[in-house]
Formats: sequence, C-alpha cells, structure tokens
Amino acid sequence: MRSFLTALLAALLCVELACAQTAVPAPPADDALGTLIAEKGFLGTISTMGNKVGNQASDLVATTLGFLGVPYRRGGATLETGFDCSGFVKSMFEQGLGLVLPRSAAQQAAATEKIDSSELQPGDLVFFNTMRRTFSHVGIYVGNGKFIHSPKPGGEVRIEDMKASYWARRFDGARRVATDPASDSK
Repeated sequence: MRSFLTALLAALLCVELACAQTAVPAPPADDALGTLIAEKGFLGTISTMGNKVGNQASDLVATTLGFLGVPYRRGGATLETGFDCSGFVKSMFEQGLGLVLPRSAAQQAAATEKIDSSELQPGDLVFFNTMRRTFSHVGIYVGNGKFIHSPKPGGEVRIEDMKASYWARRFDGARRVATDPASDSK
C-alpha cells in the first residue's frame, strides 16, 4: 500500500512537474480513490504533460520522493545516517544528477544562480531564514508551490507548502543549479 501511495503522490505532483515518468500503477478497480483519480483524468494529464520539463528535473524529483520519511540528523548526509537540510540537497543532486554542491545552505546559495520566485521550476533550490540568518535552511522545489526538505531534529524528509504561513514569512529566495557544464552559475 505504501508503494502505491508513494507512486500516487509522485503522480499527482507530476501533474504540476510535468514529469516524464508515466508508469503509475493502476489502482484496484474497487478502490474509491482509484475511481476518483481515473474519473478526474489525472493519469491522462500526467501522460500528456510529460515532455514539458527536462528529464533531469524529473529524475531529481523522482529521486527525492524515494527519501520521504528519512529522519533528520544534524550533519547527516546519507540515507544510513539521516539528513540535515543541506546534506539532503547535496545528496539528492549527487545521486539524482551527478552534480556536486557545497555542503552548507549558505554555500549552496552562493554557488547557484539567483532566480525570481515566479521562475521556480522543479529541481530549483528554495531558501529560508529559520535561524535568524539568511540562507539557514534549504529545500528542493517539486512544483505546485511545494518543496521537499529535511526539516529539523525529530522530523523526517517531507513535502511542505511554501504558501504555509511559517514558510512564506521566512522565504529568502530561490536559486537554480546549473546542470549544463558550459553554463555559468552566479
């Protein structure tokens, strides 16, 4: 059941993300949620939108979804130890795209290109002031106003809404990681 729910969450996020991944397991015919999804045409929408976003962003977001529920650990940067926010981002970019980012949130902000929040695309970094200093927290934008991150001690990797009061008040800006080796990042 958990794998179906993970796939369903990924599929619903992909409507906004326009993921290339369209292999979503079909729910059982007698499942009320499955019937609702089929009636609303979500699976068809996912299929038709699959080519709008580059495969790299789709791969990165798909990679991050596989880590939902991994516990927070200060200084952690692996599945075995758990993750802090910047360790999670660093690990996801290495595993998902083969790109090496600096270790801290502030260093990641400095090494990436500033973008306006209206330009956010899946795979972009979102930064927050959670410790009374800029760029003290980082997550990965997954689309539809949501981001995935490793929040705090006692928490787990999860998806949250950037419009939620807590995050909206602390938003520091967005950055884009250059995935093309020929491009300059600021």
